[in-house]
Amino acid sequence: MKEIKIPELAESITEGTIAEWLVKKGDKIEKGDPVVELETDKVNVEVNADYAGVITEILKEEGDDVEVGDVIAKVDENGEAGGDQEEPKAEEASKEEKQESSNKESDSQKESDSEKEEPSKSEKKDSSSIKSKNGDVIASPAARKRARELNIDLSEVSPRDPLGRVRPEDVEAAAKGSSKKEEKKTEKKEATSQKTEFDKPVERVKMSRRRQTIAKRLVEVQHEAAMLTTFNEVDLTNVMKLRSDRKEKFIEKHGVKLGFMSFFTKAVVGALKEFPLLNAEIQGNELVLKKFYDIGIAVSTDDGLVVPVVRDADRLDFAGVEKEIGNLGKKARDKKLAMEDLQGGSFTITNGGTFGSMLSTPILNAPQVGILGMHNIQKRAMVMPDDSIEVRPMMYLALSYDHRIVDGKEAVQFLVRVKELLEDPYDLLLEG
Repeated sequence: MKEIKIPELAESITEGTIAEWLVKKGDKIEKGDPVVELETDKVNVEVNADYAGVITEILKEEGDDVEVGDVIAKVDENGEAGGDQEEPKAEEASKEEKQESSNKESDSQKESDSEKEEPSKSEKKDSSSIKSKNGDVIASPAARKRARELNIDLSEVSPRDPLGRVRPEDVEAAAKGSSKKEEKKTEKKEATSQKTEFDKPVERVKMSRRRQTIAKRLVEVQHEAAMLTTFNEVDLTNVMKLRSDRKEKFIEKHGVKLGFMSFFTKAVVGALKEFPLLNAEIQGNELVLKKFYDIGIAVSTDDGLVVPVVRDADRLDFAGVEKEIGNLGKKARDKKLAMEDLQGGSFTITNGGTFGSMLSTPILNAPQVGILGMHNIQKRAMVMPDDSIEVRPMMYLALSYDHRIVDGKEAVQFLVRVKELLEDPYDLLLEG
């Protein structure tokens, strides 16, 4: 018999939750077949079988938390698919039937004698603790004894034996089921008592592991980092004109649309080169100044926010950035992100404008010390340098930063530099 265990997932991930079993007991599997989907703090991963054979036992249910090394299932390399692993031998079955028949006769005789004689203490106990027609139930002596111990009514036990015989394991299963019913009753009672707290109907839904992790880390960041946010606004007239002018040629040449995110990514990289402390992190008593530009792009999914990373964004042209962002976004929505897609970012960009946000204070993506928040584009009347008034497409920008590393002056200058690069994007496009 072989075991299926939770394998090493990633350096920072040691546990997960069983999201979905892809096989069931009795299924035949081959080596390398996915058997279970595991939800971790960052992504969902599939656990593959290390052996070929038949699943004989599943030890963890969907929703159970597991750790690396935990045994979650067992595989019989010589088993047959769909086979019953516990079929009694014909000889043993015949023996059981004879014993049960003898037991029935004995029980019948005892019932007759009980009319004439005073019942013993043990019989009184059986009568009071098991109020059922146990004499009409075909059960082994061991099952009857176990039923008395657990105070289980044999008439309410569902036997797995095709001949209807109740065995000790059937009694154990019934006891567990009864326990779960009691737990549900208690939970229902508690929920009813909690209803008065709201005085309205409520629904309680367990938070997913990923949502719990997101909540925990966001709170930790606010407690551990000296986070501040500075704001500015950017005129996107030239970005929108450039996109309109180059739209068709860009698609023909690169097979991808020229979006806003590539402009913001390249502008952030340019500003990070001038203000390197926003591309750093704290490790103990040291500052780690990163000489690479791996930009995280926040993506909202049904399971929560994830931040896949565009690697070496400084080495990619606009088309390369657009393609990489498109690929990562699709993988996020399809739940196909791998661990390496999410690790090692040096700075993050988040776009709340896609949902209509006008202004926000984005929370740092630890251990990074800077995050740029984009917002909704709105046409506003702006006073131009010659005092004329024009309607311009404007966006508020928000830079949240860790004041332990970055001073306010440097943060403001960084954001102003991002604004300048976006308002004069032609050189940025040529450089990219």
